[in-house]
Amino acid sequence: MSEIENTGKTVVSTEGLKQLEEKLKYMTTVRRAEVAEHLSIARGFGDLSENAEYDEAKDEQAKLEADIIELENALRNVVVIDGQDVTTDFVNVGTTVRVQYLDDEEEEEFTIVGARESDPMNNKISNESPIGSAMLRHKVGEVVTVEAPDGPYQLKIIEIRL
Repeated sequence: MSEIENTGKTVVSTEGLKQLEEKLKYMTTVRRAEVAEHLSIARGFGDLSENAEYDEAKDEQAKLEADIIELENALRNVVVIDGQDVTTDFVNVGTTVRVQYLDDEEEEEFTIVGARESDPMNNKISNESPIGSAMLRHKVGEVVTVEAPDGPYQLKIIEIRL
């Protein structure tokens, strides 16, 4: 696979897949048991029609089940990217990109990852983010325009590596 686009698939690294699977396991075992316990305790507080604790526990249960369904769907549509799947000919999920902001000539490095693995504080940005999507499929030396909420700006791609 030489290129991953926004296809409705969940794009993750091998490590990201492991983390998603561990999260699902935790949610379906530990969290379900905790929520069931909260529900059981809340039932003991009396009349369910006027029991705020019971309503809160039911809401917590509904949110957990919705989160589990969302994660199961994401795992059904997963595309795992590893080093063998990635080329450095152009920016793609799995590459690290060094860019230069044209307005102030400052440089920054980003690793392009799937949305579920993004961690902007550690410069891991999603392929669906404004910067990530603007750079996808572009090569070293090219200038891209990033459409940001506070207005467009330009980046020059300096280096692409694994």
